[in-house]
Formats: sequence, C-alpha cells, structure tokens
Amino acid sequence: MTIPSFSFKGKVAVVTGGRTGVGRATALAFAEAGADVAICDLKVDDGQLAAVAEEIKKLGRRSLAVQTDVSQKAQVDSFVKKVVDEFGTIDILVNNVGIAGSGGGPIIEISEDYWDHMISVNLKSHYLCTQAAGKVMAERKQGSIIGLTSQAAFKSFPGGAAYSIAKAGVVMFTRVVARELAPYNIRVNAIAPSVIKTEFMSPIMSIDWEDPQVLQQISATLPIARVAEPSEIASVILFLASDASSYITGATILVDGGALA
Repeated sequence: MTIPSFSFKGKVAVVTGGRTGVGRATALAFAEAGADVAICDLKVDDGQLAAVAEEIKKLGRRSLAVQTDVSQKAQVDSFVKKVVDEFGTIDILVNNVGIAGSGGGPIIEISEDYWDHMISVNLKSHYLCTQAAGKVMAERKQGSIIGLTSQAAFKSFPGGAAYSIAKAGVVMFTRVVARELAPYNIRVNAIAPSVIKTEFMSPIMSIDWEDPQVLQQISATLPIARVAEPSEIASVILFLASDASSYITGATILVDGGALA
C-alpha cells in the first residue's frame, strides 16, 4: 500500500472567512503543506486578514487577501477572477464563512431581514462560491470543495431556526453538488463541528474563553471533555482535500467531540 501524500505543493487553495478562527487555521495549514492560498473576508479594517496573508508569505507561499461579501454574486465572481488571474487556477475551495449570534428567537418573532441574512451568508454563499470556483475546477476536471456546516444541522436548538435550517441546507447542498460535479472529478464534502474555541463562538454562547471555569463547564458537556481547537477542524479539512480521502464525496463528517454520539 502506498501511503497517500498530504503535500499540497503546486496547489491553490481558496478559504473564505480566512481572517480568524477556523478560516485562519485552515489557510495557514494549507500553506504549511505547500499550497498557495487565497483568503477573503468581509471585515478588513482591523488588519487581521492582511496579517494572515503575511503569515502565509512567511511560510514561503504566495498569498492573496481580498475583502469580499460572499453573499453577493458580483463580489464572489470578482474574488474568484482575482484568484485565477493571480495563481492561474483553483484546486481547493473551503466554504468557511458563517454567522450566528443575536437577533434569533422563536420563528413567529424573528424578522424577515434576520432570516434572509442568515440564509444568505450561511447557505447562499456556498452556492455562489461553489458555482464560481467549480467552473474553474470543471475546466481542468479536478478539484475538492469542503463546506463548514454545524452540529446544529442535525440537532434543533430553540431560537435557532434560521441558523439550523441554513446549516442543514449545507448538508443537502453537499450531497447534491457532489453528484453533479463527480463527472468532473470534483469531490464535495462538509464538516460539522460543535463547540470550537474561536471568536465566532463567543457571541453565540456568551463565552469568555479566558475564564477557566466557563471553559471547564462547557468542556464537561462534551464526551471528549474538551472544546475543539481551530487547528483540529483544519486538519480534517486538509484530510478531505487530500488524496487520503479520494473515495469520499457527498459526505458530512461530524467533528464534534462526540456531542451527537
């Protein structure tokens, strides 16, 4: 048996939401594995997106950072064009962008604007980015697309209808698109995490990650008895993008510390 390579030398990876958390960890992991990496994010004024691009360059890889609202087709198409102009192609797409937080509540109370925004960012963005990058991959008949969903796609949370439904949509999106793109040798998979120690989780659960007692209480609710680090999600993303997962497509892998076991 030949052990599959986890080298991405000569590959181009695109990671949406690459500014912090899982997106940042994933972008840097691909760079460490040899890939050139393009990242985007809606927020750029704090300099963190540009800082990640500089970290990628320090690892000896080419990088590109572009402010992009991935819920807007024109901006997504522009971002993908810039990536192709800069790097020549796209081999890997990670649809990492997602939002949650205040404004939720019972379905009979949430506003239409809140619903539309949650669906647009958490689900529509997968369609727009996959369509744009998928066309590039289809021309070369190769590629791997990985989407971030959530345990909320499989477990209902009162007050979280818009978020959970959008994330459940990602699961079915992954299955359908995997079938559609299989003739082009493009694999499409998803990852469903639970609690991750990131900036993204803080407003959702009102978590202060610097408080040891709070961290211990949350960890105690998980069978594995600890919260995931962003790097642990990134490592599964790299697996799904690698030849080690060459016969996996249309799957959603739970990376939840046993939360749904």
